[in-house]
Amino acid sequence: MDAATPGIGFGHFLAQADGVAKFILVLMAVASAASWYLIVTKLVSYARAKRRSSAFLDFFWNAPSLDVVAAQIEQKHPDEPFSHLVYHAIVASRHHERHGINRLNEAGSSSDFVTRTLRKTIDEETASLESGLTVLASVGSTAPFVGLLGTVWGIYHALVAIGVSGAGTLDKVAGPVGEALIMTAIGLAVAIPAVLGYNLIVRANRLTLAQLDAFAHDLFAFLGTGAKIDAAGGNVTPLKVSGAR
Repeated sequence: MDAATPGIGFGHFLAQADGVAKFILVLMAVASAASWYLIVTKLVSYARAKRRSSAFLDFFWNAPSLDVVAAQIEQKHPDEPFSHLVYHAIVASRHHERHGINRLNEAGSSSDFVTRTLRKTIDEETASLESGLTVLASVGSTAPFVGLLGTVWGIYHALVAIGVSGAGTLDKVAGPVGEALIMTAIGLAVAIPAVLGYNLIVRANRLTLAQLDAFAHDLFAFLGTGAKIDAAGGNVTPLKVSGAR
């Protein structure tokens, strides 16, 4: 028994697997690689954007004027959601002040035009943050069933082999069935990180979008009145804004 044990393992399973089983293994490997790639890149991108956003917000609310902010953004292209939102808001506000209503999508007051621009930018940021989540959700929901399919397929072939040989003893059944159950373990090993990563990224995106939405309200008031909202005292702090009304 001890001499036979080393021959039964994952390598033995690969040697005995047919085309369908090998295809399922390759599919699981690709799904796992895609999941881990998305999880790592998304989390690294989130950490980098959070650090840059914090620095930008500190600069924005302490800037002497909106012109200084605009110059800084033009010099350094927006590389995170908040500076991206400010950039498009400033462009929209200045465009409406200079050119007025020339096209249908520019109809309405300046505040309406800026509001539409803010909503459009937030929608773009939402789409960017949620890119790749469909892959994680699909892997997390389907990988266990794909692994179960491989298990059923392996058990089927094991039973066929047992029926042909006529030997149904435990030592003949344990190896093939155990190797088939490896497919279930592989499916779970692929699905669990995908589900956990999906939930973690969705939560991070939800926090970012909530902060971005709150900032958009403050930014809109800032562009319209030339003053930032003081949440502590309910007052407004005047700032220099070109063209503020």
